[in-house]
Amino acid sequence: MLTFCLLLWAGCGGGPALAPTTTAPLSIAAARAKIQHVVIIFQENRTTDNLFHGLPGADTANYGINSRGQMVPLRPVNMAVPYDLDHSHNGVMFGGGFLTAYDNGAMNGFDGVRCRGNCEGATSYAYVRPDEVQPYFQMAEEYTFADRMFQTNAGPSWPAHQYIISGTSSIDGGPLYVAENPGYANLTALNCTNPQAGNGVYLIDIRTGVETINHPACVDHPTLLDELEAKHLTYKYYVNQIGGLWNGPSAVRHIRFGPSWPHVSMPNVNIFRDISSGRLPNVSWVMPGGPQSDHASITDGSGPSWVASVVNAIGDSRYWKNTAIFVTWDDWGGWYDHVRPPRYNAYELGFRVPLIVISPYAKRSYVSHVQHEFGSILHFTEDVFDLPSLGYTDTRGDDLSDCFDFHQRPTTFHTIAAPRNAVYFMKLPPSNVPVDDDF
Repeated sequence: MLTFCLLLWAGCGGGPALAPTTTAPLSIAAARAKIQHVVIIFQENRTTDNLFHGLPGADTANYGINSRGQMVPLRPVNMAVPYDLDHSHNGVMFGGGFLTAYDNGAMNGFDGVRCRGNCEGATSYAYVRPDEVQPYFQMAEEYTFADRMFQTNAGPSWPAHQYIISGTSSIDGGPLYVAENPGYANLTALNCTNPQAGNGVYLIDIRTGVETINHPACVDHPTLLDELEAKHLTYKYYVNQIGGLWNGPSAVRHIRFGPSWPHVSMPNVNIFRDISSGRLPNVSWVMPGGPQSDHASITDGSGPSWVASVVNAIGDSRYWKNTAIFVTWDDWGGWYDHVRPPRYNAYELGFRVPLIVISPYAKRSYVSHVQHEFGSILHFTEDVFDLPSLGYTDTRGDDLSDCFDFHQRPTTFHTIAAPRNAVYFMKLPPSNVPVDDDF
């Protein structure tokens, strides 16, 4: 059996990433003529193998390889599990989830990933039962799914939420990047608003991999929000908490104390009100609440319904005809994935995360095998709105051209079937579930 696995290495664990595929450049003129709104839905903590096991046409694994060279079947688990897996980078503070699992490219250290919570039977070698995530499967099968989407940073949520607004987690444009989540002294810490002692983040020198410096949980680098502001385009970042891991703008000093801060819209259900009232911005970032996230140990399992409710609200509105929706996940969450990521420096790239591209111009029932990363979404957005490059991963990342066909007949929207809808989420009281209590 081991010989068989080695012959099918890419499907059994540890396979190399595909080389970036050359595709025709995005038809920028066509994209600008058709797309007036970009919506980025940023979910939590899942790999492609974990969340889309068995998706037709996608490269997903049934087995992994552990540190002893043994084949380990991926076992089905519920979306809502009572434990969390280490998804830090190198574990100055915690346990080194990424470097342990990656194991210098062998991709066989996932059995060494630490667990916190009710960990009986916990394992990284697992996939979510498909019947619990059918809304995701419907979206992926009807539109475009990317099975070579890599998390740009090889670490957890806080830096990932910098990458999705700016293409970097550099603290000031130099080589020192935020690598981990903050060691918050309390769960009300507000990043730049309240950079208390003990709320620091560990930095990595992306040239050397050295990670020893602790820095306040507040950085300052250019962001896509700045470029949208300069171009007088509309934008909003929909989120529930004024600070914390998932509010990227609150951790950028000139955003938190500048003209862009009023564009941070709380609570996140404001997205539904803006759609129904005809005020959807040109660019939107949409963050889940804790229970509606896919974050292990926090989620109540309603994440697929939450995402479907946002997609349905857009699909059933006048905005459908000119919108591109990107659904992706901020980090790997400690779960197994078999595809070895390309490594550009000591912190980029990380493991695969899913990406679904939804639009009347997204290719229908298509699986993209082209290499993408968070910067690819920024690159697409910059092209559509004629914005300059930020000069980070948006420059390196592709433009997602293979995911679209701007000459096809626009797809008619079909409602995504889900157990809960926007009305349900808008009626929920504010959640007290902390989203900062993380590895």
